[in-house]
Amino acid sequence: MNLQEDYLFWRLAHYFITDQEYRIIQLSEQHQELWLEKMENKKAPVIRLLRYNLDWSNWMQKDIEHIAVNGERIRKQLRRGEMNVLNLYISAFPPVDDYEFRIEKPFIPQENEKTKVNSIIFERNNYDEGFSKLSTIFHTPISFTVNSEEYTEHEVDTVKLAALSEASNRSKKEQSFFQHGKPLFTYMFMIIQVAMFLLLEWKGGSTNSSTLIQYGAKFNPLILEGEWWRFFTPIFLHIGILHLLMNTLALYYLGTTVERIYGNIRFLLIYLLAGFFGSLASFIFSPTLSAGASGAIFGCFGALLYFGVINPRLFFRTLGLNIIVILVINLIFGFTMSNIDNAGHIGGLIGGFLATGIVHFPKQKKPFLQIIFLIIAGVTITGLLKYGYSEPGNVVNEKSALIMAAEYMKKEDYNQIKSLLHPFADEGSATAETYFLLSYAEIKTNELENAKEHLHLAIETRKDFHEAYYNLALIYIQEGNMKEAKKLAEKAIELMPREENYQNLLQQIK
Repeated sequence: MNLQEDYLFWRLAHYFITDQEYRIIQLSEQHQELWLEKMENKKAPVIRLLRYNLDWSNWMQKDIEHIAVNGERIRKQLRRGEMNVLNLYISAFPPVDDYEFRIEKPFIPQENEKTKVNSIIFERNNYDEGFSKLSTIFHTPISFTVNSEEYTEHEVDTVKLAALSEASNRSKKEQSFFQHGKPLFTYMFMIIQVAMFLLLEWKGGSTNSSTLIQYGAKFNPLILEGEWWRFFTPIFLHIGILHLLMNTLALYYLGTTVERIYGNIRFLLIYLLAGFFGSLASFIFSPTLSAGASGAIFGCFGALLYFGVINPRLFFRTLGLNIIVILVINLIFGFTMSNIDNAGHIGGLIGGFLATGIVHFPKQKKPFLQIIFLIIAGVTITGLLKYGYSEPGNVVNEKSALIMAAEYMKKEDYNQIKSLLHPFADEGSATAETYFLLSYAEIKTNELENAKEHLHLAIETRKDFHEAYYNLALIYIQEGNMKEAKKLAEKAIELMPREENYQNLLQQIK
């Protein structure tokens, strides 16, 4: 019994699996038909190997048509736009009738032009022609010495076992890459997020600025006062139920994947450092009050991108396309929608990438690379912190200052209000609310001239600011200018007729 073709079948399979890094997607029960794919390279053809002694070309034509149908099914599974199938027949002899016209051009089914079948016959008397065509397709010399003498079953089984073992070992190795840890901390963070949300709702509402500030939201004025922990606490707070649901769902899908790849402790470090980077970037580039796990979640994207840089083939075969598409959609969404802290998102993405470079993969050490990432992260953090603390005017906007001034108002800390709001008032383009709050603090500290000036600015900025007219009338009464006080009181009543304080003041003036 001549096993020459059986040997060649498994020798080709071994070459594609070992040298070309193809993977088995289908193997027949008799081990005479084998399908191979290389998903990370969309230009690489799907390969079908068939060990069969061809007889008539009609049978071969029907088989090619069947391959096109099966190839179309695989194309949809692999989500390819177009796909080429390389169909290799290993046969003792070619068909007995004319067959060349059936394989001289790729077969393209009329009902579907997205799948093409290119067939090559390896027949005993002319293996070189098959190898030549194969070399042209793969742009590399491909040729195996196949003895004309008979092969033993042991020799065939040896090369067969080598091919299947290589495929199995590679599959196990790839699977082990995603089994370095069970998602312990992911679930813990999800529980903390929900618990903190319920606490915020109980204490005043997750959309209430005072409540958010009290429980650790990122708030630049307080960070500048030394509350550094606000770089971390916002990771666990969320503003509104929709914000919580979206981030918890994202954490469930991304966090579990990252924790399985990198293990529990590495995931913990990646998540927290990415969250810190997100808060730091928000501190520098987005002075508004903010909270949420988005920066840390984008850090999970960064960890997966690091995986893609270090292991591109495995990444694009398993997660790559989906992760990149979702990331791009989220970034576009962040740039086009208002009230989204995109600085925190991008900061978290960069932070997650750097953090992953520092910890690298489990059971793998690259000290030089890890030190480089550690230095880059350290320099970045130091530079951003130095900039933020040395240029406080660039990281605090007027809206944040007003929120902070309202907090100081509750404590009757009027000097803090003045020092906080004066820089914005001195620029001459502040809002009416800023001028009004500043004037109130100045009234309380008996700086009536300054208060009068700022109240006039508040009125000029907002003509319907009835409280400003009222307070200004009080100052003019104290100065003895009853005529001006009467005009201002009447204007306040005109804007707010039912306000008793305004009516009483006018009566007193009269």
